[in-house]
Amino acid sequence: MKIAVVGTGYVGLVAGACLADLGNEVICVDVDEKKIAALRQGKIPIYEPGLEELVAKNVREKRIFFTVDSAKAIRESRIIFIAVGTPQGSDGSADLKYVFQVAETIGRNANEPKIVVDKSTVPVGTARKVRELIMKHSKHNVEVVSNPEFLREGSAVRDFMEPDRVVIGATSEEAEKAIYDLYRPLECGILVTTPESAELIKYASNAFLATKISFINEIANLSELVGADINEVAKGMGLDARIGKHFLNAGCGYGGSCFPKDVQAIQKIAKDKNYPLEIVEATEKVNARQKLVPVQKLNKEFSSLKGKKIVLLGLAFKPNTDDMREASSIEIANALVKQGATVVAVDPIARENAKKILKGIAYSDSVYEAAKGADAIVLVTEWNEFLELDFEKIAKEMKSKIIVDGRNVYDREKLISLGFKYNGVGR
Repeated sequence: MKIAVVGTGYVGLVAGACLADLGNEVICVDVDEKKIAALRQGKIPIYEPGLEELVAKNVREKRIFFTVDSAKAIRESRIIFIAVGTPQGSDGSADLKYVFQVAETIGRNANEPKIVVDKSTVPVGTARKVRELIMKHSKHNVEVVSNPEFLREGSAVRDFMEPDRVVIGATSEEAEKAIYDLYRPLECGILVTTPESAELIKYASNAFLATKISFINEIANLSELVGADINEVAKGMGLDARIGKHFLNAGCGYGGSCFPKDVQAIQKIAKDKNYPLEIVEATEKVNARQKLVPVQKLNKEFSSLKGKKIVLLGLAFKPNTDDMREASSIEIANALVKQGATVVAVDPIARENAKKILKGIAYSDSVYEAAKGADAIVLVTEWNEFLELDFEKIAKEMKSKIIVDGRNVYDREKLISLGFKYNGVGR
């Protein structure tokens, strides 16, 4: 199958590479000439485990190509994926200008009947609007399918190739069958719905997972007040099959490109229908508060943070990505700097992106170097490199042995035995 993927951001590049690996001929399109030139040389603009190797493999086997010529890519492809960004507007809604620009381009260049797949995260009703816009400019019939992505940064390639489910929102049997056949090799559950249901499934799924995180963080805060251990509480909850163990890890809040944006977007969708989503609103409020829990714990340890050296372990919003969007580290670092602390950060991947956002902090390549003379260490992102540190060595370097475990990954009793004052979340 000949496929065009318009947009070589996170979703588009992963989808393009994976579709090529399934044996399709894929043309990836972007308006950014420098990015396309880099991709042709095998340079991947994002950090995602396994993606660089997958792209290189399919370039060698001549199944994936990169171009800025969207018109040619559209004419040569039977199926066209829209995978451009939908940035958040000032009112929380998704900005669809890039989606509509692509739709108009497709309409003007469709030389035969096409199937357009909306892979971007968009408000309910967008698929129908995209088709209407395309048909204003096209002499040929173009069907539009909603096919939301459920990729997690850090495991996106695996998530695409081994999905929990594929959702196809279609109104045409022909389009439904074509996209169904495209995903058939994955041997996963495929749900066919209306486009509106498919669009809402994406937002509802992310809002629910975000709510689950905020809920367990609320229970973690309560656990501290009543003397319970949130790790034990979460384990007990997770053994209930109706609840499940996933997304019950208490910590210092969620971030990234999806949850914060989608939580706000679904609220905007509901408000437009005069139906406020009170649970989702509370989810967002709790998460904003939770990001500053590590700073609150440091304020309890020191009468003042002015002049204190605080080491942050991790900057990315989660491990195995360089994504700093809505990362908890931003709120934590800014709050510490505002209080006069000296902040030194260590992150194996996200440092360069962090430098574009964070001001007034220093960086180190080594946890052990950063720990010299430190008053406290705060674990923000649970990178593997930080899970098995030599804390006996670190204890000798620090001025004050204060640990704030913002992700509850360390052995509390072991750290206490080494002379550390341990602060977890809900422990």
